[in-house]
Amino acid sequence: MVKMSDSKKRSRKWYGNYKNKKYKGSRELEVGMQGILITCNINERKCVSEAFSLLNEYADQLYGPEKFSDSEEGDSDVESDEDDAEAALKKEVTKICTSTQKRERRFQALDSGAKNVVFIRTQHLDPAHLVHHILQDLHTTKKKKSRVILRMLPVSGTCKAYLEDMEKYLSSFLEPWFKAPSQGTYQISFKARNSSHNCREDIIKALAGVVGRLNPKNKVDLTNPEYTIIVEVIKSVSCVSVVKNYMLFRKFNLQEVVKPDQERKPSGPPDGARQEPGGCVAEDAKAGATAEDQDEQKEAEKVAPVKDESGGGNGESPGQQQ
Repeated sequence: MVKMSDSKKRSRKWYGNYKNKKYKGSRELEVGMQGILITCNINERKCVSEAFSLLNEYADQLYGPEKFSDSEEGDSDVESDEDDAEAALKKEVTKICTSTQKRERRFQALDSGAKNVVFIRTQHLDPAHLVHHILQDLHTTKKKKSRVILRMLPVSGTCKAYLEDMEKYLSSFLEPWFKAPSQGTYQISFKARNSSHNCREDIIKALAGVVGRLNPKNKVDLTNPEYTIIVEVIKSVSCVSVVKNYMLFRKFNLQEVVKPDQERKPSGPPDGARQEPGGCVAEDAKAGATAEDQDEQKEAEKVAPVKDESGGGNGESPGQQQ
């Protein structure tokens, strides 16, 4: 066998770095999706497993068990007798599309684009209602049901993570809660991961301006707001939702919400946040960018590491459905 010279040897880059390739399409977080962002410790595989178990348990309570029904197979003999081949082809395509839609699972784990963050895409249900129901039950019963899940944040809408796109999208998205005659007190919880093209203070002020234009009677309250506007940016996707009881449910932290009241950390405004004249909410960029990460790191350290016994080939991974 003739060996290739060193100068002609192909580097690994020539073959493509398949290990680091991201699946496009339905396997990663994209604009237009709804779902739930879940932060965890280093064991993302175990986090997905816990999330599926927890979400299905409470989804069954709210919506009933998940049902699957294949499309009824038509009479192939009748179809074969049709003279119009084009009409028969269209009918077959419609049947396949209908069957695919009916087989969609209500929960699907996708690549979020950030480390230690799992995105669970939801179908045919309200993620904000489901997450609130879970936290309400955990807060009432104080029964711990997860080991590696830290925070569980609903994603009711998504848009491009650029200031102009966010202002345009949120102007209509926030109407049910803040457009006159509706009104309420609010705070804004903002966090960006793997994204540096937006200034935190600019986004906070712009979103506060959007709420003020919808109804001037909307007021900022950093202590006990009626609503919390959650904005989580990952790369070029902005995930948004409006939730109640954000402070009561310990910023939607599953590890904190089940603790007795005397063991809880003092509740307060978002890390690094301050209220400025005019009702705008600004945040100290340095403090706000790290305080939440530090809180999650502390929680992760308290959670005992879970050994992955799945063997590496049978556990859940991004792209799996449950």
